[in-house]
Amino acid sequence: MIEIAFDELIPAVLAGGILGVLIAASLTIILIFAAVFYVYFSFAWMTIADKLKHRHAWLAWVPMVRTALILDLGKLPWPLVFLYLIPVLGWVAIFILLIVAKWNIFERRNYPGWLSLSSIIMMIPKAGIMLYAVVLGFIAWGDRKKMLKV
Repeated sequence: MIEIAFDELIPAVLAGGILGVLIAASLTIILIFAAVFYVYFSFAWMTIADKLKHRHAWLAWVPMVRTALILDLGKLPWPLVFLYLIPVLGWVAIFILLIVAKWNIFERRNYPGWLSLSSIIMMIPKAGIMLYAVVLGFIAWGDRKKMLKV
């Protein structure tokens, strides 16, 4: 029989408890940031769809359907979203098609199409997603016509 001294057990339990609290706090913070970005991107895409006169702008709030909405707004056939069902190659194809669709959308909103390349930079943690959020904010809520008159 293995005997463990009670005073040896307390530090181990405390360390495990502290580690558990830190992990739970980290996961909570990550979930909060994910929720904030989800709401921001959904609202931005809904605003863009409204400004481009799409009948079903609310589709921006449905995760997989948002891709179909972006393809439709970019004048690409929305059924291409089913490329998600093809592992790796389909995902790469969808990623490229989304960049092309965003290029078309940004130009329709009177912004340079090359801003859609910020989708590639978005893959860089922290700074990349912030850059993409700023670009999307300009496209959604900025008024390029007023900016050009100034």
